[in-house]
Amino acid sequence: MDHLVYPRERTLGTITLVLGLLAWLVLIAGTFGGALIGLGAGFILYLFAQSSLIAYIKGNGVELSATQFPDLHAQFSACCERLQIGKHPQVYILNGSGHLNAFATKFLGTQFVVLLSDVVDAMDQHPDGVRFYMGHELGHLRMKHLSGHLLRWPVLWLPLLGAAYSRARESTCDRHGLACCASPEGAGRALAALSTGTERWKQLDIPAYLKQTRHASGFWMSFHELIAGYPWLTKRVARVMGEQAMLDKQGRNGLAYFLALFVPYAGRLGAGFGMLVVVYIIGVLAAIAIPQFHEYQTKAKVMSAVTATQPARDALSRHWIEKHRVPETLESIGVATQLPNGVTLSLDTDDMVLTAKLNEGEIIFYPSSSELSGNGQGHVEWGCRNGKGLTLNQLPLSCRER
Repeated sequence: MDHLVYPRERTLGTITLVLGLLAWLVLIAGTFGGALIGLGAGFILYLFAQSSLIAYIKGNGVELSATQFPDLHAQFSACCERLQIGKHPQVYILNGSGHLNAFATKFLGTQFVVLLSDVVDAMDQHPDGVRFYMGHELGHLRMKHLSGHLLRWPVLWLPLLGAAYSRARESTCDRHGLACCASPEGAGRALAALSTGTERWKQLDIPAYLKQTRHASGFWMSFHELIAGYPWLTKRVARVMGEQAMLDKQGRNGLAYFLALFVPYAGRLGAGFGMLVVVYIIGVLAAIAIPQFHEYQTKAKVMSAVTATQPARDALSRHWIEKHRVPETLESIGVATQLPNGVTLSLDTDDMVLTAKLNEGEIIFYPSSSELSGNGQGHVEWGCRNGKGLTLNQLPLSCRER
């Protein structure tokens, strides 16, 4: 059954799954597990929302069975067998209120296929039509599109990638619908009904309809398809009728890819909602990155201060070796108390401890050689520790090791 999977879905599915899992790890680690709380709350909301949908379907729809619309039930069972689906999902007909469509869903392990009444009525004289819609929705369930969505969710908003993966999934499901039909033309006419309505699909000139795909290579047609979750309907009809080579030859406008890079994908909610998703993701990443960047800046300034104070420590060492006493002031040995980089120096004349004050905190330098006890060899070693406002980890590693 591998031929039913649109080639790009496997590649895009792997990419989005790997990136999605990495994004979840970053979110969970970066929020110290806070993302798990949000995920749990989201699952509770999903549970209530999905239970409402399933209750509505069961309470207002008609479940197909061997005795309830047996002709449709037989077609559904035959489609399940053709797609090698062992446990058949529950299938319902629901009032479509003028909409030609169908959808698949699941709730706590139970799978459902819902056919809207309008598509069933429209395809009344075209058995392949009903089979196509059944097969398409069974494709979503067979490929586990519903369960894999959560793992990929953090990256599905990414421009180009999320929309491309969604279009690839729809193309895969169109292939499943085709597999349930007796002919490619039957599948094509079933799809075209989404354009022409409940009656006109019967008179549709399919070859003329396929020629409309030439418009898809234009800039704006290319752009709007690149940010959409569904391929153009003309393209979908062409694919199920075996005209993929024609579509490959036409291609898309290259400049449209550049513009589409700036439009996040948000599924049926539109690009505006996509921007809200981007703001949310950027906010989460900023909450992780900004403190890390601040820490990096602090470490860089501390390292600079350690380097800048080296001449002062050298001057103190020379004075001790020559005089065997602590100078009364830093100025007396030619050391300025204010360095060019803004660091302020102060000296403890009791033990020759040098304190460097930065905006971020204090670094305390202390002499650690035996030279101070009179047993040295003409050399003073210095160690350092963190003072007020700084942590030990913000000091250079060479300073901490002394």
